[in-house]
Amino acid sequence: MGNLYLVRHGQASFGADDYDQLSALGHQQSVRLGEYWRERGMRFEAVITGSLKRHRQTWEGIQQGLQDTQLQPLAWPGLNEYDSEAVIHCIHPAPLAKPTTPELYKHHFGLLRKGLQAWMHGQTQPKGMPAFTEFVQGISDALAHVRSHHTGNVLVVSSGGPISTAVGSLLGTPPESMIEMNMRIRNTAVSECVYNPKRTTLVSFNTLNHLDAEAYRDWVTFT
Repeated sequence: MGNLYLVRHGQASFGADDYDQLSALGHQQSVRLGEYWRERGMRFEAVITGSLKRHRQTWEGIQQGLQDTQLQPLAWPGLNEYDSEAVIHCIHPAPLAKPTTPELYKHHFGLLRKGLQAWMHGQTQPKGMPAFTEFVQGISDALAHVRSHHTGNVLVVSSGGPISTAVGSLLGTPPESMIEMNMRIRNTAVSECVYNPKRTTLVSFNTLNHLDAEAYRDWVTFT
């Protein structure tokens, strides 16, 4: 039986012109996770990431902390995040102001929740995105690949949407529960599973053991 670690990317650049870029803190979070694992003798048999920049940059930070230069990640586009702007546009075509205040932030994520519900239930089809069933299949295929090709510790670096979908699928939760899990996944949080050739089973969700110290109190983020 192997262990699968699902890691959300470090803090990205929410509100900037290019969200798909780690912030300075996002890089620190990633390096710290790698250091935490190195301190405990963790070694990975394989690494799989989405193909977005923030996924690759998060792995590079983890790798720096691990001090392991041998592992080469497998890029898996099926682990990429949905396009939040396209999701929102389906239910709110008018332009949105950048979320620079708590009120605008709350409005943005309220629309995102509604847009995700509509997409997941097949009521909308955001431009440039797969149907939700195809999105789920891309994630399921990644988990199946791990089961069929590996037996040890495997690291997956992805985003909140794919990770919450994976966890929700393993638990058999409705789409609404996947959305709420998605909104609460913290940057570089770890969700652990065990797997064998037949199944994957969830062990823990959204943990931040690597930031569980006073020195890292301000490092806990959600975007």
